[in-house]
Amino acid sequence: MRLHASSGTTGKPIVVAYTKEDLKIWANVMMRAFAGCGLHRGDIIQNSYGYGLFTGGLGMHYGAETLGAAVIPTSGGNTERQIMVLKDFGVTAICCTPSYFVHIIERAKEMRINLHELPLRTGIFGAEPWTEGMRKHIEQESGIKAYDIYGLSEIIGPGVACECIAQNGLHILEDHF
Repeated sequence: MRLHASSGTTGKPIVVAYTKEDLKIWANVMMRAFAGCGLHRGDIIQNSYGYGLFTGGLGMHYGAETLGAAVIPTSGGNTERQIMVLKDFGVTAICCTPSYFVHIIERAKEMRINLHELPLRTGIFGAEPWTEGMRKHIEQESGIKAYDIYGLSEIIGPGVACECIAQNGLHILEDHF
């Protein structure tokens, strides 16, 4: 039903085919990952992962919809607009790379927008390695809880493993992986 591809950071991207059943499983594991991070129906999730061949954007999108949350598909880039959407739409959770969220924090400061004053409470960050020091920086500077998510195109994309509200390591969704 759908084709995606890896980022190609180590060479030629790996193309992955998804069946209808694969897409159902993917939406379900992403919904469970979001729920484990304390998100629920009624949350407003800003999806700042890229849409397209990369699995992040659509994986997050369908998982959030399956959860019953509202999804704002901002994709990546245009940081000033990302911040405007966070502020104007009452976003409660954001999904993006941790390094991009650090950039959002820096740009918000320059724009004199205090992220602590927004309804934003959760960040789901992945698609690159990050440290506990980076998590502490994100949480202190924005007032949110920052959760790690893991996936890879060759298995399904994001949703293979995710932290929960305890923030004590990744939980593999072992009934599927």
